[in-house]
Amino acid sequence: MVSDPKAKTKSPAQTVVAVVLQVREGRVQVLLWQRALEPYRSAWSLPGGELAQEETLEESIRRHLAAKVDVRELAHLEQLETRSDPSRNPLRWELATAYLGLVPTDQDPVLPVDTSWHPVDDLPTLAFDHAPIVLAGRERLRAKLSYTNIGFALAPASFTISELRGLYQAALGHDVSATNLQRVLVRRHLLVPIGTLRGPGPAGGRPAALYGFARRALEITDQFAVLRPPGLGAHAADELPGGG
Repeated sequence: MVSDPKAKTKSPAQTVVAVVLQVREGRVQVLLWQRALEPYRSAWSLPGGELAQEETLEESIRRHLAAKVDVRELAHLEQLETRSDPSRNPLRWELATAYLGLVPTDQDPVLPVDTSWHPVDDLPTLAFDHAPIVLAGRERLRAKLSYTNIGFALAPASFTISELRGLYQAALGHDVSATNLQRVLVRRHLLVPIGTLRGPGPAGGRPAALYGFARRALEITDQFAVLRPPGLGAHAADELPGGG
């Protein structure tokens, strides 16, 4: 009789994984790497690995991420969730704590050959339960765009309102009014004018004012706000309808 390998494990292994997101080419993309070992050898998966002795969870995920991307390029990192289904790993009993990391658009991390960016709305088949973890990360980001200043972790140091609108549209998954976005973020004292202008592009047009986030560290700005698509009943001050 073949013994169950999980039965030999007295306590679960502890692992960490990271959902690292960046808006690239107008889409929210996630950092994935191809596994070198079983189970799921050669399958795409989230970066991560085992928790070492006398190591915190955050220390562990930063250590594992350092093998794939310069962690100094992460503008934000937070704990997302823990997965504990005993069957999530076919070879052993394993808990996985997931983190959400965000990279602003003015960073272009150098990646190893086994690692690349993939659109969250067009994922390849992922190892373990990593696909729902990716989607949970995207939903956490969308929720926090409503009531925090987390947009700073997607945006470069300076941007036009039109450029910021593109980042919010990509992250939220629906159209956003540039006028209303500016009104909401200015009312919450999140944006500050840089005092310079972006020159006209190849097609011409008027120079656009540059802005930056007032603070580049996470804080709650309106705990009751919900940024929703038009027509879903959000408060008028916080709804971001399409157009504009």
